[in-house]
Amino acid sequence: MSSKLNRQISEQEFDAKLSLADFVVGDSDDPLVPPLAFTQWRQAGAWEATLYEPELLAAANARTTINYEGRPRSVINLCSYNYLGLANRPEVITAARDALAKYGLGACGSPLLSGMTDLHRQLERRVAEFLGREDAMLFNSGFGGALGTISGLLRKTDVAILDNRSHLSLRDGAVLSRSRVDRFEHNDPASLDAALRRRKGRRQLVIVEGIYSMDGDFASLDGLLDVAESHKASVFIDEAHSMLACGANGRGAAEHFGVEKRIPLVYGTFSKAFAAVGGFVTGPTETLDYLRYYAHSYAYSCALPPAIVAAVLRALEIVGREPELRDRLWANANYFREHLNAIGIDTGASTTYIMPLVVGDRAQMYRLGHELRHRGLFVAPVDYPADRSHAGRRVVHHRSNIQIARTRRLDRHPLLPQAWISIGELLRETEDDAGSGEPPRLSLWSCRRTSLLLSQFKREHRRHGAAHGRKRARQCRWPACAPHEPEKPNGPRH
Repeated sequence: MSSKLNRQISEQEFDAKLSLADFVVGDSDDPLVPPLAFTQWRQAGAWEATLYEPELLAAANARTTINYEGRPRSVINLCSYNYLGLANRPEVITAARDALAKYGLGACGSPLLSGMTDLHRQLERRVAEFLGREDAMLFNSGFGGALGTISGLLRKTDVAILDNRSHLSLRDGAVLSRSRVDRFEHNDPASLDAALRRRKGRRQLVIVEGIYSMDGDFASLDGLLDVAESHKASVFIDEAHSMLACGANGRGAAEHFGVEKRIPLVYGTFSKAFAAVGGFVTGPTETLDYLRYYAHSYAYSCALPPAIVAAVLRALEIVGREPELRDRLWANANYFREHLNAIGIDTGASTTYIMPLVVGDRAQMYRLGHELRHRGLFVAPVDYPADRSHAGRRVVHHRSNIQIARTRRLDRHPLLPQAWISIGELLRETEDDAGSGEPPRLSLWSCRRTSLLLSQFKREHRRHGAAHGRKRARQCRWPACAPHEPEKPNGPRH
């Protein structure tokens, strides 16, 4: 700790009522010195904070190994974006390896100057063709691509109108553009209409997402588009979590709802179902030609590594010839949600493979996060500013990295793994601990592609029978068969 940070920090218990939202404003003369209250809160919450920045000791497979409490622990990975299992496909890895041997490690230059290769041009053409658009451009970051696109398009006199649960990259892009920013209530056409009326007479851009990553629900595209069109406002859609996994051909939520022709500009990322890194935007050639010079995260940043570009090309090829990947994803998502609800777990408004659950307060979030990790389930807490819908009190999200079930129908083995029954019991405990009155609505997990992983759960658990006894349970390698009480650290915690 630097001398300026080496201040007297009194011993105190972690205050779970606070979040990062409470420490935005600094209290010192030096902007490099964080607020003293934040440092105190952060140190008091050292046990809670160990759930963040976990170290993976293996690939992001459905079953992986992490460093937890100072030792390797085998876990079921519920934190990955690898919706369709493409990150570990041998063909994808081979494509990346071949490109690495030919082009070297990095692009070593901005796309405008020296970083563009024939692979980049090929991927631009393939993405544009896949989405039925005139052109496409690539970004080396999903966040940076959204930020650059929005800030590159809008100007001070324009108005950005965003759903109030929009991703931070979209919000930050609007702020960076210095345009006027307005919001409408989540998926509410009437609220959007009111926002557009308030900003009448200016150029307006309505910004929505295909699937909202905190709630797992689709954008109400039909109603929102009707309102936007009545005000002659343009629409931008972020299909980060819906690209490849939604629609008859995998073209996202817009294809799913049959409204592709009504949305001129489509943004997506390569870090979700593509299982790589980076982003892209597709639309009219003249619009993208303008963006290549005014989206600073494109013009002033190194191009994607050629190995990543080759891997994405191969992933796109696989999805085109294997539509059953999406079928399995959705069949298992529906199966998983049904059984979560059957044991009393509230999945909120989710209608997709992203499923929020409901618990009590933040202290219970951290307790439950550690408990699940001890039981072999790798989950990640999500707090402000990732989700502002409940003042930073929405909590844990499980992002599942799921292996594709190739040989079994889901309905042949209706057994839910004991792990999820244990989770149901833990959730009920948190509700009891919350005290009297209705607890605040707090999103617990985001189970991306989780139902596909359920097939692996059941396959492993079936080896020991649907109702094995306590003696056999001790021999079972299924982590939930032997619940483990979290070790209490030295010092206060909740």
